[in-house]
Amino acid sequence: MLIARLVDGQEPERLRAAFRWLYGFVRPHRLAILGLLGLSLCASVLALLQPWLTKRLIDDGLLARNFSTLTTIAAAMIATGLLSTALAGVNRLLHTRLSGRILFALRDSLYRHIQTLSPAFFGRRPIGDLMSRLDGDVAEIQRFAVDSLFSALSNLIGLIGALILLLKLSWQLSLLAAVLIPLDILWLRWMRRKVERETRGLRERSAEISSFFVETLAAMKFIQSAGQQAREAQRLEGFGQRYLSQLLRLQWIEYLTQAIPGTLTSLSRAAAFLVGGYWVVQGQWQLGSLIAFSTYLGMAVGPAQSLLGLYVALQRMSVSMGRVMDLRSEPPSVESPPRPKPTPALGELRLENLSFSHPGRIQPLLKRVNATLPAGAKLGLSGPSGSGKSSLIDLLQRFYDPDEGRILLDGVDLRELDLFELRRRIAIVSQDIVLFRGSLADNLAYSAPDASRTEIERVATLTRLDDLIATLPQGLDSLLGERGQQLSGGQRQRIAIARALLQNPLILVLDEATSQVDETTEREVIAAIDHLFAQRTRILVSHRPATLADVDLHFELREGRLLEQAPT
Repeated sequence: MLIARLVDGQEPERLRAAFRWLYGFVRPHRLAILGLLGLSLCASVLALLQPWLTKRLIDDGLLARNFSTLTTIAAAMIATGLLSTALAGVNRLLHTRLSGRILFALRDSLYRHIQTLSPAFFGRRPIGDLMSRLDGDVAEIQRFAVDSLFSALSNLIGLIGALILLLKLSWQLSLLAAVLIPLDILWLRWMRRKVERETRGLRERSAEISSFFVETLAAMKFIQSAGQQAREAQRLEGFGQRYLSQLLRLQWIEYLTQAIPGTLTSLSRAAAFLVGGYWVVQGQWQLGSLIAFSTYLGMAVGPAQSLLGLYVALQRMSVSMGRVMDLRSEPPSVESPPRPKPTPALGELRLENLSFSHPGRIQPLLKRVNATLPAGAKLGLSGPSGSGKSSLIDLLQRFYDPDEGRILLDGVDLRELDLFELRRRIAIVSQDIVLFRGSLADNLAYSAPDASRTEIERVATLTRLDDLIATLPQGLDSLLGERGQQLSGGQRQRIAIARALLQNPLILVLDEATSQVDETTEREVIAAIDHLFAQRTRILVSHRPATLADVDLHFELREGRLLEQAPT
C-alpha cells in the first residue's frame, strides 16, 4: 500500500500486479542478490571506516607527533583502500551480469507476449512506440528493480553508520543533520510530480523519433525517387527539436531536484566548520574530529538524498511500468485451446456460415460464406482488390476468428486445434516477402530449421534458384543483407516458395506468389508444386487467368460471397 500511495494515477491493484510480475524476474536470482548485498555491506563498512582512520591519523599521529601510530594507521588506510577497490571491481562485474540477466528476461517475456498478438494490433500501434517500450521502458524498470535495491541498502547502512558516528563525535553539531533531512524530504515531495510529467513526455518524444526511423529507413528508395529527402530531414529536425526541448525541461527539473538539497548540504557543512572550527581554535575539540565530522555529515546527507531520490526514481519507473503493463495487458485475439485435438492429416476445408469483419469497419468482408474445399485438390481464388481474399487466408491460419460460423479442417473446428501446429501445417506464400539478415540457406530453412543441406539444395533447384545461387560469391552460404534488397522481386518470390516447400505443409496457399515472375517460370514452378503436393490441398490466389487455368475448383470472392466459377 505504501508504493500504491507513492505512485499517484495508477490503480493500487494494477500496481501490485505489476510489481508481482516484476518480482517474478528477480526471484530466480535470490542467491546472487544476497551475495551482492553482502559485498555492498562490506563496501559500506569500509567507506565508513576511512574518515575515522583519517581522524586517528591526524589526532593520534600527526598532532601527537607519534610516528609509530602514524605508520600503523597509514598502513591500515592503504589496506582498506586496496580492499575497497577489489570489492568494487567484483561488485561491479557481478552486478552487471545480474542486471543483464534480469533485463534480457524482462525483454524476452514482453517480446513473447507481443508475438501472440494479432496483425490488427500491429496495424494500430506504431512500431517505433513498441521499440521504445521494449528498449527504454524495460531498461528503466530493470534499473529500478536491481539498482535501487543495492542503492537502498548501501545508502541505508551509510546513513545509519554516519549518524551514529556523528553523534559519537558531537551530538550538538549532529542537530544540523536533523534539520537538513526534513527539508530535503519536503523539497523532493514537491518536485515529484514535475519529474513524472516530464519523464512521460520524454518517453513519448523518444517514441516519435523511433517511429520516424522505422517508417523512413524502410522506404528510403521511395523517398529518394519522390525527391522528398529535404522534407523528411525537416520532419526529423522537428522531432529532434521537440525531443531536445523536452529533455532540457527534464534536465532542469532534475537539476533543481538535486541542486537545492546539495546547496543545503554545503551550507550545513560550512556551518559545521564555523562552529567546530571555533571549538578547535578554543582548544575544546580536535582538528581530526572536525574533519571527520564534516566528512560524516556529507556521508549522512548524501545517502539521505539518495534514499529520497529513490522516491523520485519510483515516479520515473512508474511511467515506464505503466507503458509496459499497458502492452502486457493487450490480450491475444486468438489462443490455443486448453486441450487441443490432434492435428488432421488430410486437408479438407469446409466453411460454414462464415462471417467476418475487421474491427472498426462497417461493412463485413465475408457474409455467411459456405463452401467445401476438397482435400488434395488444386483450388483457385480470385476477386477484386479489397474483397477479402487475404482476410480469408488470415482466418485459415487463425490470425483472427470469424464473427460467426466456423472453419473446419477435416471436420475439426480450427479453434479446437493447437495454434502452433495449425500454422505449421498451412504455409502461406504472399506478395510481401519477408527475408531476414543471414545466408540464403538460413532464409530457405527458416520455417524448417532442422532441414538437411540436401533438402535445401533440392527445393532451391525445384524453384529455379540455381541461376541466383551461381551468381552469389558463396552460393547458398552467401549473406542476403537487410531484407534481401539486392534481389529482384522474382528472386525473392522464388525464395519464399522454396521456403514453403521445405516446410512441407498440409495446405499450401500461394497468395499472388508468382505475380513477379514470367509466365514460363510460373508454369514451371506451379508444375513442380503440383508434383510435390499432388495429394495435398493447394490454394492459388491470383488475378491472372493463366495462373488459375488448371485448377480443380475456382471460387470468386465478390461482395462478401464466395461464388464457384465454371472451370476454364
